[in-house]
Amino acid sequence: MRVGVLKELKADEYRVALTPAGARELTSRGHTVLVETLAGEGSAFGDEAYVASGAQIAESAEAVFSGAELILKVKEPLEQECLRLHSGHVLFTFLHLAPNAELTRGLVDSGCVSVAYETVGQDSGHLPLLAPMSEVAGRLAPQAAAYFLERMNGGKGKLLAGVTGVAAAKVVILGAGIAGSNAALVASGMRARVTILDVKVERLAEVERMVPGVEALMSNQLTIEEQVERADVVIGAVLVPGARTPQLVSEDLVKAMQAGSVVVDISVDQGGCIATSHMTTHSSPTFVVDEVVHYCVGNMAGAVPITSTLALTNATLPYIMKVAEQGLVAAARSDRALARGINVMEGKVTNSQVAKATGNRYFPLESLLPIEFS
Repeated sequence: MRVGVLKELKADEYRVALTPAGARELTSRGHTVLVETLAGEGSAFGDEAYVASGAQIAESAEAVFSGAELILKVKEPLEQECLRLHSGHVLFTFLHLAPNAELTRGLVDSGCVSVAYETVGQDSGHLPLLAPMSEVAGRLAPQAAAYFLERMNGGKGKLLAGVTGVAAAKVVILGAGIAGSNAALVASGMRARVTILDVKVERLAEVERMVPGVEALMSNQLTIEEQVERADVVIGAVLVPGARTPQLVSEDLVKAMQAGSVVVDISVDQGGCIATSHMTTHSSPTFVVDEVVHYCVGNMAGAVPITSTLALTNATLPYIMKVAEQGLVAAARSDRALARGINVMEGKVTNSQVAKATGNRYFPLESLLPIEFS
């Protein structure tokens, strides 16, 4: 198969979808890998490293689109990229379509098969391709919160760890999934007072075992209100796979927070769980609403592209190899997790949550592919 790797166009995005080691795995099995020039530069992978791994360097994005069947990216395609996609392409990337009806329409109109990293899901509910980036974002969140809690950065001027005789900052984490539990791990390690909320008692129990000393509470609206009002930092880490994130913190609740508190909304790429959130960039990461600092960067893991790129390729490469070796249709028939990643196929939306959120008709994947799927 001809596999193409594009240079990311999203602002402040330095990750790349495939490492030279990943390229070597593909080329050693007879596949062609086309890498857009300088695609890996932000992750410290030069063109020469890809050439040494058997890949070919494409001088433009157009050359990748015209020469590849499987297109690999990290972030969702921008408009100019959507216009180059066609029915002969399989796009494999983070898509986060639920809050983006315009992008969904662009992918439907393109005719390509769009496979989203974030909805590739195992029968257990585990999301193997989202997991490493959730882990990175979760671990970054307390670092960002500590920085913006400082007075000169817009915060109230409180040290996350506190000092002898002075209380540490109170960190409230909404969601005990991979992002939330990793945020709890790092915030606790930074000696903050950590409370984590979730609707699943088994997840709370896991976090309590992983992070001794964390306060784990069942999530409900009253408890959210009580905890958020008293928080110095609120980290939103809620996820419903494929769906728009439910808003757990209302505008009125943000108003009730203390001046100079910090919100870090990890889930902003799926719409955000804080009503006052909107997506920001690493170049301009924060804004203030009702004297509360909001950090809502949609590609948090892009801040550490070397770590993130290595972790992402570790997770995605087995699926990339399966598609390259078998073709998408056969690979999806043989792997239910991969099949769940297909969001758009033959101009139809095949993910029910995406269809609902974007106002599109839903076509079950089994109506397009003769496979058993649920």
